[in-house]
Amino acid sequence: MTKGTPSTTILVVDDDPEIVSMVSLRLSKRGYNILTATDGNAAVETAKRELPALIILDVMMPGRNGWEVTRTLRHDPVTEKIKIVMLTAIGEQINEMTSPLYGADAHIDKPFDFSVLEKTIADLVG
Repeated sequence: MTKGTPSTTILVVDDDPEIVSMVSLRLSKRGYNILTATDGNAAVETAKRELPALIILDVMMPGRNGWEVTRTLRHDPVTEKIKIVMLTAIGEQINEMTSPLYGADAHIDKPFDFSVLEKTIADLVG
């Protein structure tokens, strides 16, 4: 079981409230400080204001989609180093091909296994 450090903040972004709730609860129990957003515009605003260590980001959302969010954050010197994990149901091949093009550090397909998500987070933020 991976434990976050008290200073490790993760932003969970998904337009599905069940996903946000489920991921947030699980990761907060692992010791991470959790922030949430339910659309791409709120994700960018929260990331710029709070500077989380990592963002778990859905692709298909209202406002800006996950790819647009990633591109925006990667082009801003203040947010360019934030780790980004695309967590989406757009399809394994599409996720695998597009996530690195937009600057994501990792990608996981829905439905997902929490152990894979937790290992990915640990690999990216220690």
